[in-house]
Amino acid sequence: MAWWRLGAGGALLSLAACAGGSGQGWHGALQCAPYARQVTHMQMQGDAASWWGQAQGRYPRAHAPKPGAVLVFRATGRLPDGHVSVVRAVRGPREVLVDQANWVPGRIGRAEPVVDVSGRNDWSRVRVWWSPIHDMGKTVYPAYGFILPAG
Repeated sequence: MAWWRLGAGGALLSLAACAGGSGQGWHGALQCAPYARQVTHMQMQGDAASWWGQAQGRYPRAHAPKPGAVLVFRATGRLPDGHVSVVRAVRGPREVLVDQANWVPGRIGRAEPVVDVSGRNDWSRVRVWWSPIHDMGKTVYPAYGFILPAG
């Protein structure tokens, strides 16, 4: 199918192919960082885990969610480049709904739950909805916190 027939979705996929790093990790061409950049207009580049450091002095950072904020996951063996999700809604002090690309490889997830399971309620450890099983995933992922939208 020609790119011009894909419309806005095709534009998103073509942007996703220019992710930081190789863009060809286990996640394939659709990447979370270009998706979050397109949705939030935050001027970040490179791997998702590097966004936290890049935000210092450029965007407010916090350990509590707000709609439009970017949740930044740390790099781990399972997530070598980290991960970013965009907060769509705050359901409570320990639950948000996020939009994210490529949590399920090759897909954009919308309004998916993420819960804070940290001991200090600081969003440093989270569990994420896993749509293939229609339930929260069992893995706990380390996170830096939230990059808040400017202004």
